[in-house]
Amino acid sequence: MTKKPVTTRSGRFFKLAGMTASVAGQFASQKARSFFSSENDEGARSESYSRMAARITDTLGEMKGAAMKVGQIASQTQDFLPREFSDALQKLQKEAPPMPFEVIRQQIETALGKPVHELYEYLQEAPYAAASIGQVHRARMHDGTDVIVKVQYPGVDESCDSDLKQLRLALRLGGLLKMPKESVDQLFAEIRERLHEELDYDNEARNLDVFREFHRNDRWVVIPAVVRSHSTRHVMTLELEEGDHVGDITPERYDQDTINLIGHRIFTAMADQLFRFQCIHGDPHAGNFAYRPDGTIVMYDFGCVKKLKPEIVLAYRNAVTAALEQDYKALDQYLIDLGARVESQPAIDEAYYAMWRDILVVPFESEQPYDFGQARLHKDVAAKTSTVFKYLDSFKPPVESIFIDRMIAGHYWMLKRLGVQAAFGNELRAYLAEFR
Repeated sequence: MTKKPVTTRSGRFFKLAGMTASVAGQFASQKARSFFSSENDEGARSESYSRMAARITDTLGEMKGAAMKVGQIASQTQDFLPREFSDALQKLQKEAPPMPFEVIRQQIETALGKPVHELYEYLQEAPYAAASIGQVHRARMHDGTDVIVKVQYPGVDESCDSDLKQLRLALRLGGLLKMPKESVDQLFAEIRERLHEELDYDNEARNLDVFREFHRNDRWVVIPAVVRSHSTRHVMTLELEEGDHVGDITPERYDQDTINLIGHRIFTAMADQLFRFQCIHGDPHAGNFAYRPDGTIVMYDFGCVKKLKPEIVLAYRNAVTAALEQDYKALDQYLIDLGARVESQPAIDEAYYAMWRDILVVPFESEQPYDFGQARLHKDVAAKTSTVFKYLDSFKPPVESIFIDRMIAGHYWMLKRLGVQAAFGNELRAYLAEFR
């Protein structure tokens, strides 16, 4: 039986509060068992973490909204949650189950002030896509223009701050946040700011205009135009720009040369935004991109956009350059500049930096094409995550650049799923040399 969606602020609060109580109880039980046990049972702790992770993931997936979005972000990093949680939260990256159409219809009519039949020639009941804070439906304007209508789920905007507080409380009471309180404060403040922007579709409409202007000379980048007359803070109508999802890229329509061309264009768009525009598309998962057989890339969803400080981009550039040149003393200082290294702690062993450098720069070292389809960077990184604990007090989440890391990780997975074969080393070094 389909569960009735939780759309009220009080309903969301009690749902999340129940999750928090459950997680806290499981953590207390696990601590009690370990106290009375004569040995540290790693297996029991992992099993307890897995149960807590399953409860949190199920609740966030059902709740949608800000809490689900944080879960998606958390699934992409091992920095502040145990591995069992990052693994479980991967489920939230998949397309969310849709909200009933009657809820969506009411949301549209409330936001735009007219019945749906007056607003559109037709509006498809089946969703075109469903995500964490809203879903999309195909429609047609009365003038014949094909559009998509992006509709925010009711209640998620008003409940954003309350959701975040409850989720943070659940993670804290579950003993899951592996960082100092100051870092937690900074991290959640950054996420809160980005979420408030993402929940404001008027803001996203402005972002779309800005990115369309930035990419105006890149004919291979397509960004949908906003239909302003049918857009508000909670509903946005966009001209329909279709393409093939990454799962629909087949050899019959996309040969390897076209896939490689798309890969180079993905890299160029990412590097242009980072180094030249200094403003990045901060939600680069597969559902926000589509492709066409002529090599065109269609970009969707500009709700999560991060305007970067020039000094952060410079520090990022310097850190990457130092890593490529194996100048680990310089790298240590640039990571401090970036806010990733605790300045009061001693310098890091150069062998530690060398280990990570040798894993992460593999796609950029050779002039021969790197086969992203066969890439195992993520596995190599996962195999070394246990070494982080040795330097846990020396590093902290780089709040100002966390969305750069998220962008790069998202693009890595797109290149891998596409099966791109390309050498990006010379292109990367050209951007690094240009930005000084």
